[in-house]
Amino acid sequence: MSSLGNFVWSIADQLRGVYKPHQYGNIILPMTILRRLDCLMEPTRDQVRALAALNPNPNALAARVRQQLGLGFYNTSDYDMKKLLSDPDGLKVNLVDYLSRFSANIDVFERFKFENEIATLAEKNRLYLVVSKFAEVDLHPDTVPNAEMGDLFEELIRKFAEASNEEAGEHFTPRDAIRLMVDLLFAEDNDALLEPGVVRSVYDPTAGTGGMLSVAEEHLKTQNPDARLMLFGQEINDQSYAICKSDMIAKGQDATNIRLGDTLAEDLFADRYFDYCLSNPPYGVDWKASEDRIKAERAAAGEHSRFAAGLPKIGDGQMLFLTHLAHKMRPAHEGGGRAGIVLNGSPLFNGAAGSGESEIRRWLFENDLVDAIVALPMNMFYNTGISTFVWILDNTKPAERTGKVQLIDASSFFVKMRKNLGDKSREVTEADRNRIVRIYDRFEEQGPEDAEHSRVLITTDFGYWTVTVEQPLRLNFACTPDRIEALLVGSSEKGPLKAVDTATLRVALEAFNDDLYTDRAAFLADLKPHLKSAGLTLGAAHLKAVWQGLSERDETANICTDTHGNPEPDTALRETEIVPFGWALPGQTGDSAYGEQHAREIIEAYFDAAIKPHLPDAWIDDAKTKTGYEIPFTRHFYKYVPPRSLEEIDSDLNMLVAEIIHLLQEVEQ
Repeated sequence: MSSLGNFVWSIADQLRGVYKPHQYGNIILPMTILRRLDCLMEPTRDQVRALAALNPNPNALAARVRQQLGLGFYNTSDYDMKKLLSDPDGLKVNLVDYLSRFSANIDVFERFKFENEIATLAEKNRLYLVVSKFAEVDLHPDTVPNAEMGDLFEELIRKFAEASNEEAGEHFTPRDAIRLMVDLLFAEDNDALLEPGVVRSVYDPTAGTGGMLSVAEEHLKTQNPDARLMLFGQEINDQSYAICKSDMIAKGQDATNIRLGDTLAEDLFADRYFDYCLSNPPYGVDWKASEDRIKAERAAAGEHSRFAAGLPKIGDGQMLFLTHLAHKMRPAHEGGGRAGIVLNGSPLFNGAAGSGESEIRRWLFENDLVDAIVALPMNMFYNTGISTFVWILDNTKPAERTGKVQLIDASSFFVKMRKNLGDKSREVTEADRNRIVRIYDRFEEQGPEDAEHSRVLITTDFGYWTVTVEQPLRLNFACTPDRIEALLVGSSEKGPLKAVDTATLRVALEAFNDDLYTDRAAFLADLKPHLKSAGLTLGAAHLKAVWQGLSERDETANICTDTHGNPEPDTALRETEIVPFGWALPGQTGDSAYGEQHAREIIEAYFDAAIKPHLPDAWIDDAKTKTGYEIPFTRHFYKYVPPRSLEEIDSDLNMLVAEIIHLLQEVEQ
């Protein structure tokens, strides 16, 4: 494939001077697609022309071509790429005519705005050179199978991205990552996929150039040549859409199943569900452009909306694709579906309890949709070296996996590549993929080697409550000069007492005794008549500002209470505690008091054991309690490494000191 890619890339030599390197893709990619379609049509070209003469209606002609020739597209032109070269002077006009004669489902050249490029090439006297070069390349599927064609597009896009300093990963996902996702996705259905004539549907809402769809089809065809896989995809980028659609047409897929549009703003397959879903959405990309449509759908569809579970921060929309996929799986009552999606680390833990991110995780776990999460090696992708994870969703888990989630740490399963491709320096080999799938298949029955890479947890292991612990407000009160001054500074202009005659208030307070009170009620009982006799009648808000300004915290003072006799909280001492769903007293086992349904008894037991012995006057404000979910992946695979002994450290230091002394002696000589 590298030699073929280099050959096609070498055609770009004809573009030097006319185009800059980052513009080469505007010509090379559509010409590669055109040559691929040209090769596909070659054996049946005369038959298509004959059918066109008998069927002037485009719809009827498309049906005849599909029925009799097995092609999902056609071209009624008298030209092909080699015949175009026989008339160099008319090449520009004839090539445009050739493109216009494709069936309506071939809209890919419009997405490249290719007619404009043809005009430029002709004007700069490069059109004949480029067409002649491409006419030499045999891109028929018998010579370049579909999988290799996908690899060719991948290599070309990567090179164009490097030339323009763009992120190639926005257009495609490395094949080794896709193959692992597909292996995991199909792992639960291997037996069913071997049945004769089995039909399955696969959907990618971020289709890119169609790599995931192609690998899924390749995987299934390898297992069962008689299987039929229907491929569906939606893509927002015009050029990626054009490549993906061309690839699907070349595979004999229905071209109308590849659609152009923003998946988050509008689901172009709103009436369909799928057996398998795959996606590698962009990381850290905001969804502001789709915000109005998303919120409108959420309001209109309510709990049936794709985004009913929650909305993440506007700066990172990848979790919206996660909930989108969860809704696109075939419903359980229709046989169920599975989904695989690549995400970075933030969806595991971003967002506090009650946030949109946490609510999305909560919805996924409470509906038991998360089957497994696999940590991939670093530096797996072309445009990022960060940690990435494959999430596997399933709405019809087998009995042994129901209510459970498997975490797999596959971060060490890779080989180093001989040459980096962007940020990609590591590759997951077939042996690595097989090992990961074996760990997944064994589930809770791992051997000693696999046990360190797998954890099986129940869904409630990821839940927790954030509880607000309050302590009573204890204050002492006095009308000392310092406190009076602190209270009145600035109050006359913008403080809480701006509507009060502060001069009169100052006189009244200075005339009041400066005894230290440790009980608010007693202080106010003495202060109010004194203020009234000075001609000041203060409302509740003004009176509160006065006693707050004349107070200081005092642990020995009496507790301040409200009108009902309940202790008031001291906001400065307020704390938040995290209580896991599975928290239990030391020595307790079992799940009789486990999870959300036992919230009150678990929280009370935690409070009695962990807080009350240290803060006997504290209490929990139940109104502020929130439920949250997070996935502390790293914590579950943490390995303790004991520190080195002092003797080892001393030995190393002595060696370094000796080396320094030796170097100094050499300098002195």
